[in-house]
Amino acid sequence: MDARDSELKKELNATLQARRELGEEYESALVDSFLEKVDQRIDGAVERRLRRQLAEQQMVVARDSRSSKPTDSWGERFGFGIVSLVLAVPLSAIGGGLADLPGLLVAWAGIVGVNAFQAARVNPALFGRRRKSNQDSDWED
Repeated sequence: MDARDSELKKELNATLQARRELGEEYESALVDSFLEKVDQRIDGAVERRLRRQLAEQQMVVARDSRSSKPTDSWGERFGFGIVSLVLAVPLSAIGGGLADLPGLLVAWAGIVGVNAFQAARVNPALFGRRRKSNQDSDWED
């Protein structure tokens, strides 16, 4: 900022020197010219700050959007459900064959537990928890 201040001081000194040489009739034109230069410097500083803030906000949004999106698609969830049902048949047969009703209940409790865990991972609001995000929207990309 000191380099800019020294440049501005040089501009002011040059304007004052020109006023002394040209006289009072050019004073308003010289002041307008100097104020325009100051205005341009202020505009440039504000523009740089706005660009920096916009870039920082875009980085924050990009980080949040990467971390808040679910990692699986509808096809993966559908496939997980199909695999669970396919594996439920032999697990039910083994559990029921070895330990009758208690074995069957343990097998199905495991199947339900795995599916509940998967559902909670994909949709945290399903069991009352909310995923952290900047927006309180139910719509996700």
